[in-house]
Amino acid sequence: MLIKPASHPLPLLLAAALMAASPVYAQSTESDLARIAGFFATAQVVEGPDLVDCTLSGGTETSCFSITVRPDPRDYTPGPWCPTHISDDADAGGLWFLDGAMVDVDGAFITNLAEIYGDAHWQLFDPDTGAVRFTGTLEACEAAARPDVDPAYRNHCVQCLPEYMPEDATITYVIPLNAVPGQRPERTHRGGSGIAANGVRLDGPAPVDAILGAYTIAPFDDCGGHVNPHVGYHYHAVTDCLSVAPTTLTSADSDVVAAHGGQIGIAMDGYAIFAHLLADSQSPEGLDACHGHEADGLAYHYHAGSAGSNQILGCLTAQTGCVLVGGEAVCDASRRPPRP
Repeated sequence: MLIKPASHPLPLLLAAALMAASPVYAQSTESDLARIAGFFATAQVVEGPDLVDCTLSGGTETSCFSITVRPDPRDYTPGPWCPTHISDDADAGGLWFLDGAMVDVDGAFITNLAEIYGDAHWQLFDPDTGAVRFTGTLEACEAAARPDVDPAYRNHCVQCLPEYMPEDATITYVIPLNAVPGQRPERTHRGGSGIAANGVRLDGPAPVDAILGAYTIAPFDDCGGHVNPHVGYHYHAVTDCLSVAPTTLTSADSDVVAAHGGQIGIAMDGYAIFAHLLADSQSPEGLDACHGHEADGLAYHYHAGSAGSNQILGCLTAQTGCVLVGGEAVCDASRRPPRP
């Protein structure tokens, strides 16, 4: 259950100052950071987790943890995404959303796009040679992987490769140590859903309508991820690739956590993200619109949406932190980006 914050800010500030000066509070914070470090043990961590001041999306000033990672999984090689010929089988391509499910982007899928979408304008392959039209360079990736797709790359399979990213590319996540209730649930489109235990971004919904509107397909690999030149490799779906990690939930019994599917990520509002299904392959019960609930022995947490839903999380229940890129050093999530 979410608890409304007190209406008077001064007592809150005084309490925060007293807690910060308390050895018990300092010890608790160290334990929190240690649990978070253990959770990200398999990630490519460049810096952190560290305790930082932050301003959340609802304007609350609080304590967050900051962690800087490389957006590359250590335990597998991302890809493939686009097949190169209409004779290719599923091993040569990735996955795409269709009717609430994930389907293979193989040669047959590319061949049948006009029938699948009921539009004769679809033609992602050369009818004479069977070669699939795909973005094979950084320049092509940058021209196609954007809302206003360059007309030259309409009717293309869009893929951006990890090697297009600078070798030193990093992303910094600033996430509240303790969730702070907000006025209303927040969408995940702005800052994503959270971060997986392997350090890869758990993003918001892919802009499927815009992608299809340009007669393009932007496949995900079998792990639900693809690359764009702004955030690197990231997930729009959670498949069976993500391993569970030691939970960040305080005082949670490990057997209870395991039976509940295990924790795979931390949301941008600080709540834990668990696997889509429980350990017995059953669906969790009583999920709210954000895919969250409380369960016996477990505090409020989320469950990742089904792989084909295009919603890792339906929304975020509490105030969110920041994703810092391009040299940003301070998290103020209450600032809204300018309108395009």
